[in-house]
Amino acid sequence: MASQWNQKDILDQKGRVVVVTGGNSGIGYEAALAMAGRNAHVILAARSLDKGEQAAKIIRQRYPAAEVKVMELNLADLKSVNSFSNAFLANHDRLDVLINNAGVMALPELRTTDGFEMQFGTNHLGHFALTGLLLPALKATPNARVVTVSSTFHASGDIHFDDLQWKKSYDRWGAYAQSKLANLLFAYELHRRFATSAINVISVGCHPGYAATNLQAAGPGLDGSVISKWMMKAANILIAQSQEMGALPILFAAVAPQVNGCDYIGPTGMRGMRGYPDKVMSNNKSYDEAMAKRLWTISEELTRVVYHF
Repeated sequence: MASQWNQKDILDQKGRVVVVTGGNSGIGYEAALAMAGRNAHVILAARSLDKGEQAAKIIRQRYPAAEVKVMELNLADLKSVNSFSNAFLANHDRLDVLINNAGVMALPELRTTDGFEMQFGTNHLGHFALTGLLLPALKATPNARVVTVSSTFHASGDIHFDDLQWKKSYDRWGAYAQSKLANLLFAYELHRRFATSAINVISVGCHPGYAATNLQAAGPGLDGSVISKWMMKAANILIAQSQEMGALPILFAAVAPQVNGCDYIGPTGMRGMRGYPDKVMSNNKSYDEAMAKRLWTISEELTRVVYHF
């Protein structure tokens, strides 16, 4: 039986800088709240500054001494990713934990500002570009970590190299699964490149299980699917665990001393849908190094962000 690791196991984070994408809501907010409560300097990277400031206000009410800053970041716009990274590097010379959490799920067919399929563009390419642009701060911080949030849906995913942007025939769940598999291929390949370059940073993947957030309803809500929206809400009530529990794998991956590069952290109960976090395994495809290298090369070409290790 896995130990019941929880927020009480997080040591003091004073002096550490943490960036959480999508830190204004859902499991990202819960992770930011927990890290701020342990004295980390937390940056909420949010698409909406207003929503980010609302979240920061609540965190400060809970922890009056919390160091929380809100910065605008739209992962579906590479100009925004560049602007965020430039602003961060201008004010910070270290980055202890980068939590690549923000994401979208099962959307109707949409495109990012740069013309990418929205789920692949936001969930994978946006975070790929962000991590590469923040690499100087990560490299300058001993024992830094990059935590990339995936999903159990990665197991049904394929990387459609012949049609990464789903222009031939769009499948919202297939596109989501592709983006979540891409998250893990990226996370593991990033760590291998850190290790090869003797850089003292680790990269890990995690997933929240089935957590009750607004993510499940957002996709169906965009195309007016009332039935799908209510089915998601019902599943949240009957099956899902809380946002707080869903954030524990992120926090475990970010701070637990037993975490190593290329680890995958997730809930340990109910077939990975619920429970306390520990090391688990992703599917065989996620560890395919040839596939990861191919995706990496394409991602650099699409984002025009080249990693300099």
